[in-house]
Amino acid sequence: MYWMRGVRCRLRGWRAAQEQWKTDMRAFRAAEKEARRTGAEVPEQPGPPPTAFSLLPWLLMGLGAFSNLFQGRTADPWVGGLGLLTFNSLYIYVAARAFVKEKRQAPSTRVALVAMAAVTCGLGGGYGGSWLLFFPLLGLATGAALRGEQLRWAGVAVAVLAGAVSAARDGWSGLNIAYATWISTMVTAAILGLSEAVRELRAAREQLAHQAVEKERLRFSRDLHDLLGHTMSVIVVKSEAARRLAPRDMDAALAQITDIESVGRQALTEIREAVTGYREGSLGTELDRARSVLDAAGVEPVVGRSGAPLAPQTEALLGWVVREAVTNVVRHSGASRCEITVDGNAERVRLTVADNGAATGPADGPRPEGVGGTGLRGLTERLAAAGGSLRAGPAPRGGFTVTAELPTEALELLASAAPTAPRAS
Repeated sequence: MYWMRGVRCRLRGWRAAQEQWKTDMRAFRAAEKEARRTGAEVPEQPGPPPTAFSLLPWLLMGLGAFSNLFQGRTADPWVGGLGLLTFNSLYIYVAARAFVKEKRQAPSTRVALVAMAAVTCGLGGGYGGSWLLFFPLLGLATGAALRGEQLRWAGVAVAVLAGAVSAARDGWSGLNIAYATWISTMVTAAILGLSEAVRELRAAREQLAHQAVEKERLRFSRDLHDLLGHTMSVIVVKSEAARRLAPRDMDAALAQITDIESVGRQALTEIREAVTGYREGSLGTELDRARSVLDAAGVEPVVGRSGAPLAPQTEALLGWVVREAVTNVVRHSGASRCEITVDGNAERVRLTVADNGAATGPADGPRPEGVGGTGLRGLTERLAAAGGSLRAGPAPRGGFTVTAELPTEALELLASAAPTAPRAS
């Protein structure tokens, strides 16, 4: 009864595949109609699902043998009938397993092919005539079940076996059976192999498209998260400064509130640009913003920049480093002084952000070590993709230091680094 359950499960699988194909075809027709109406590209038509039903009609080649058996023109009809039933059962078994790679390569499938060859030789050698047409069917099953080097040798062996038995039974005219067997083996293998390759390519294309969408979604989410995280940190710091200044110096508090408004407007602009995919950071802007944020947080900023002008892509990446490092200084360090240095030569540019804070901050707990923080890890991947490097960790004389190095002139840095855009830690 176990094999009956297997047959029922396989039939249900075939019906489900057919229903899915019908659904895909309806969707394809609707998309095709819409594409013709709008002038867009016509989608690719989904092919029918690969099932054993495509190989079963070839069993009609055995109708001649069945006719001889039914009309009583075959000696030992019970032997012939049992052989015909055995061959058809083995053929259906192999055909059902030929479209699943794991089952196709299983030893049981090879055993079934060998049994088919033995039955075919017995029927063809014993009866001849239309019974020899089982050899092309054997070749068809061989081509469906085997691939690669195994197919080459098995195809030759089956063709030679068919030629030997046919020649022994019907003379040299039986060599036509050998040719038909070899052709059916190779053509079946070529068609099914090509169909399988097309399905794999289509699946790979869909997977690549899905990965591209996921990668872009990840890039955008990280980018937006970094923008909002930094901006919210600036607004919180300046709001705290305004609250402290309001009781004793209203003008200074109003200046901080004005800065908050400016930061909010700038954040809105950056978010809009990020949504449209055209945002490109500026190192000078980030340095000015870092100076303002550090000053509002009560951290003395020391900013120095030297060297030749940098490519826009290099400036954009270094701007990310400044943004992330300064955010960590404000959140985690408890420092009173932060030095930001940009020093470049003809080949490389180095950015250093160093503070004199402790290993832990007053509110946020342990600071990120090495490049383990989420933002620093993203920056490390981003700079590595652009041919640069990032080092972060405690300084020998105390405090925390972030050092980034990049080529002075790098091509398409942002494009190659976009999937690993950083987050604010």
